[in-house]
Amino acid sequence: MINQTEVKSLIRLLDDPDQGIYNHVHDKLLSYGTEAIGFLESAFEQAFDPILQERIANLVHEIQFGILKTDLKLWHQSGAFDLLQGIIIINRYQYPDLDEQKLINQIEDIKRDVWIQMMNEASPVEQIKLINHVFYHLHGFSGNITNHQDPQNSYLSQVLETKKGNQILLASIYSIIAQKLDIPVYGVNLPQHFILAYMDESQQSEFENGVMFYINAFNKGFIFGRRDVDMFLKQLNLDFDKQFYEPCSNTDIIRRILRNLISSYEHLGSPDKVAELNELLNLLD
Repeated sequence: MINQTEVKSLIRLLDDPDQGIYNHVHDKLLSYGTEAIGFLESAFEQAFDPILQERIANLVHEIQFGILKTDLKLWHQSGAFDLLQGIIIINRYQYPDLDEQKLINQIEDIKRDVWIQMMNEASPVEQIKLINHVFYHLHGFSGNITNHQDPQNSYLSQVLETKKGNQILLASIYSIIAQKLDIPVYGVNLPQHFILAYMDESQQSEFENGVMFYINAFNKGFIFGRRDVDMFLKQLNLDFDKQFYEPCSNTDIIRRILRNLISSYEHLGSPDKVAELNELLNLLD
């Protein structure tokens, strides 16, 4: 159990001009982890000294970022099975006080709306058309074309709130909903674009690589074929590569979300955020 009197005394010493004392106090408070956050936030509200406020804010961020790194590492090392959980962990980078259950419930609501209308004998194309109807028309999701570089496009909480996102987030939400309904839709790591593949999971697949067709979640769930991927790669002067046609791992998806965020914050001129997000990216190697 945390010693409240000691913590409060340490917080009062955070603005000490002696660097040695500050370092000792900083490290001691950091060692308390999440238990110290409530005391630090309370002290921040009562503080008038801008130096003390800045040091408290930085320390709270340091504690939260440390927990986030541990959680991301654990998610990755334990198999990265739950894509939604991985996306929520990344969301906490900008929104540490996130109501995770609220996000899970929002995803479940969309899934339920699809499930209510789903017919047992629906063909793969009919299933996708139904998801498209619910996702884009009933819930109003669309690609953020006007402000594509905005980092908010990469945070699940913001995409669920504004109904606008980038390619990777829209495709991720789409595939999570599909998989919850046992519809085999998975992300494909195409260069400069992120698409989805509808997989034929039967043993005797007549389709190459088991992919029946592709879906563009950024373009209202538009369905297209392998030849379109061939043409796209040709335009980019890229050679044929198996990975551009087949589903990627959940870890690959989280890497791509992080790279998008790094690019967004570089664009905004936020070197501290770029450095921290690179740290998170390195944890997935």
